[in-house]
Formats: sequence, structure tokens, C-alpha cells
Amino acid sequence: MNTHVDAFTAVALLAAAIATIAVGAYGGRFSRTTSDFLVASRAVGSRWNAAAVSGEYLSAASFLGVAGLVAKYGADALWYPVGFTAGYLGLLLFVAAPLRRSGAYTVPDFAEFRLSSRAVRTTAMVVVVVVCVLYLIPQFQGAGLTLNILIGVPVWVGAVAVGAIVIVNVVGGGMRSITFVQAFQYWLKLTAIAVPALVLLGVFASDRASFGEPAPPRVSVATTVDVTTDVLVTFGETTGIRVSGTLDGRAVTDAPITTTGQHHISAGSVISLDADAATPVIAGAPVTGEQWISPGRGLGGDHALYQVLSLIIATFLGTMGLPHVLVRFYTNPDGRTARRTALAVIALLSLFYLFPLLLGVFARLYVPQLLITGTADAAVLLLPSAAIGGIGGQILGALVAAGAIAAFLATSSGLLVSVAGALATDVLRGRVRDFRVAAIIGGVIPVGLSLAATSLELSRTVGLVFAVAASTLCPLLVLGIWWRGLTAPGAITGLIVGGVSSGVATSLAIAGVADDDALGGWPAVIIGYPAAVTVPLAFGTMVGVSLLTRRRLPADLSRTFARMHVPERLGMGIERLPED
Repeated sequence: MNTHVDAFTAVALLAAAIATIAVGAYGGRFSRTTSDFLVASRAVGSRWNAAAVSGEYLSAASFLGVAGLVAKYGADALWYPVGFTAGYLGLLLFVAAPLRRSGAYTVPDFAEFRLSSRAVRTTAMVVVVVVCVLYLIPQFQGAGLTLNILIGVPVWVGAVAVGAIVIVNVVGGGMRSITFVQAFQYWLKLTAIAVPALVLLGVFASDRASFGEPAPPRVSVATTVDVTTDVLVTFGETTGIRVSGTLDGRAVTDAPITTTGQHHISAGSVISLDADAATPVIAGAPVTGEQWISPGRGLGGDHALYQVLSLIIATFLGTMGLPHVLVRFYTNPDGRTARRTALAVIALLSLFYLFPLLLGVFARLYVPQLLITGTADAAVLLLPSAAIGGIGGQILGALVAAGAIAAFLATSSGLLVSVAGALATDVLRGRVRDFRVAAIIGGVIPVGLSLAATSLELSRTVGLVFAVAASTLCPLLVLGIWWRGLTAPGAITGLIVGGVSSGVATSLAIAGVADDDALGGWPAVIIGYPAAVTVPLAFGTMVGVSLLTRRRLPADLSRTFARMHVPERLGMGIERLPED
């Protein structure tokens, strides 16, 4: 890699890390009580909170993964940003204000408040920890991948570095500290992705390129691609393409591809592309521009319509079950402010997601070699240098690098606060010291797991976590807030059924089982996209078991519902904060 690129990028990464620590330290000065650490003493206004919510919600999947999936799969990948944004509409309509009025300070606390059951609270706590840990894994994996690509350090260094910064900020000031950090990082991420996208839009306009052609994307200069994992690749054209390594089980050296269609290329191989050669794509992705721009092909594999429907369910409903998103609404002073926060978040997310879509489109034109190996998450990082080059490309690349690190840090901070809050109040004694111990434990474990887990595309992995949240905490909140018939046995059974079914599917997908050629068909697609099965199963289980145990309804149900749905000015709300 060019040393000047390394220097610019290293400075940008260092500056982003130092700014994050400095802003976190500034916010941490105001943290004294348990309320400060858990919910920032419920003193965050709607505008500031909206920026903080957007900052932590726009994870590595949004900053890097959306563009990569759009580059690879085209029109059907647009459901990711649409779902990520539209999920807040459901949160605004059904959850934000009643959840804030409940007076709870964590999701498990809400579960106990609504159902008067310590067992429900414990079950919800386990689910919160599992969801957050699963979500932290791709953040740390993405950090390792990013630093490896940008400055050549081993993958584990990025994961450990980001984990250490996040733990320091959370331990130092909890929710008060990261509120300042996440609001700052939203604007940093927006700048880091908007400026390169707008510059590349000008470059694209001058090139007068087209994406709807019935031809594969092509490399403009001679290119070599290192294959780091076994891949099944589709070749639309074969001219100017050679492979050294293992091709279809045979050891080869600089061997030309003689037939179109799918070929298996093993890890350690090198694909050489002559200038203007047609770029092959990973199996399941559209080969030609015409296919790429047309919807209905899915996201690789069989049963495209099911994939898209399952993705919509996961992203639309999963937002309502993400602990690190929900906990931010506890920081608002009242339910009205919580609603305003959710509405402002929709506007901020809509603005942000315009730019990853543009970068995904440009990635197919300027870095098509990334479509070969499935590492399209790197598209945003490599685009500026590939499309612009020179000092301008280096500076834009450094800006993108700073935004990528901000994405990892912001989301990881919110997730770690949720884990620490749940463990501190439900496993430990709920003191500030307990919160800090829980934050250290909750940060170290995901870092270790991220180094051991198989890496999928970032948006794919996060989509699986959304499926788990949509199958567990979403039914608990929606039914708990709007249906009087929910009982403790129904909630517990639904959480277990939804959690186990979606958790098993997610674990198998992360382990690579869904990509096993021997599995195929419906089993593979359900494992890869489980929400369309597991979400109705969780809702149905909660409703069915609650109807069978209707005698177990809480005695003070009418007062509980009044507190959630009656405006605060009528004086029925009671804050339920832990003692210091």
C-alpha cells in the first residue's frame, strides 16, 4: 500500500479515536449517580437525543455493509436501508412514548413492570445480553477488517483497539458519556460518507457511464484478486481471466478460464484480470448490469421472494427490539419528547442512507473486483483511491476511514451500555461500581468471540441480529404495550421459542452452514433469513400461551396500562430508578 495513503489514513483514524475519547471524557464529567450511567438522568432533549440515537444506530452495517450489498446484489439490496429506516416508524407509532411513560430504566425492568414477574425480567435480561453480544461481534469484526485493509495491521488489532476505546468510554461515564460521543459521531459519519459520495457523483457524471447494460462490469486496468476463502464464482465471460492456485479441485498456474458458468476457486488462489476484462461475481449475484438493476433476484441462493419478505420483516420489526435503541428513549424527559426523538431520527437516517446507496452504485463501476470474493464491505474504503486517485483520493479515503471507525465506536458503545445495564441491575447489585464491572465483562467477551466467529457481510450479519430482536423483544414490547391479555407464562414461553429458533438459525448462518452447497433449498434459505418463520412463531406462542393462562393476568393491569398510555401531565407517571 502507498505510504502516503497509510499516513493520511493513520492520522484520520488516530484523530477519530482521540476525539471519541475526549468527547467521552467531557461527557463523563457529569456522571455521578446510577441514573446518570443508565439513562443520563432522563435529561436528554429530543434533538440531541435524535443525533445520539442515529449515531449509535448507524453501525458498520450501514456505513460499509449497505454499499457493499448494493454493489453486489443491486435493486433487492435496497430493502436494507429502507427497512433500517422504516423500522423507526413502527417504533414511533407503537413503542417510544408508552415505553418512556412506563418509568422503566431497562427493557428487563419494563418486562417486570408490565407483567409483575421476576422470571419474565430474568428471561428478558438474558435475551438483551444475547442480542447485544451478537450485535457487537460484527462491529468488532468490521473494525478488524477495516484496519487490516487500510493500514495492514492484523485483524485482531482492530477488534481489540475498538473494544478497548469503547470499554474506557462506557466505564468512565456510562450513558451520559456516550450521549455526547454518539451525537458527535453521527455528524462525523454523515460528513465522512456524504463528501466522497458527492465528489464521486461528479466523477460519474463526467464519465457518462451506464449501469443497465447487458454486460458484466469490467476492470479498467490489469488487476489481481487474492482469494482468502473458498468461493463459488460465476463467469459471464472468460476472455482475459486466469487463475493460479486451485480451480475446481485442480492445482493450476496462470490457467485461463475456458468455460462460462460457475467455478470453484479455493483459498490461497489468485485471479488475474486483464484490462477491460469482464469481472466474474460470487455465485448468486447478478452477472450483468441489466440483471443487477432489475428487482426480484433476491440476495443469492434460492427462493428470492421469501428472502426479501423475511428481510423486510426482520428490519421493520427488529428495530423495535434492539436494546441499545430502546434504552435511548428512557433518557428523554417524557413520552412526548420520546416521540419527537423518533420522528427526528427518521429524518436523520433518511438523509444518511442516500449516500451509501450512491457509493454502492459507484462501487460496481470503479471497484468491480470486490464482487468476486464476497468482500464487498471494503467498497466504501477503496472507492476514493480507485475512482479519483492522487492526493484528492487519499484525503477522501482518510475521511471515509475516520467515519468507518466512528461507526464501530458509536454502535458498540450503545450496545455495551445495554449489556452493562442489564447485568448490573439484574445480576449484580445495581451500583455504579457494578455497572463498571459489567461493562468490562460485557466488552471483553464479544471481542474474543469476534476473533473466533466466521465473518459474513456486515449487513447480512446485522440482519440476522435484527431477526433475533424481532423474534423476541419486539413481540414482548408490542403485545405488552397494546394487548391486555399478555401473561407472564406467555411472555416467557414466547421469548424462549423466538430466541431459540432465531438464535439457532443465526448461529448456523454465522458458522457458514447456510452457505453449504450440500444443504441447499429451503433449509439453507430459512437459516440465512429466519425472520419470516421465527417472528410469527414468537408472536403466536405468546398469544397462544397467554390465552391458556389468562388467569395469570397481573392484578393491577388497569393502572399499568393507564401509566403507559395517559399523558404525563395528568400525574400518573412514577419514575422507577434504582438506588445508588
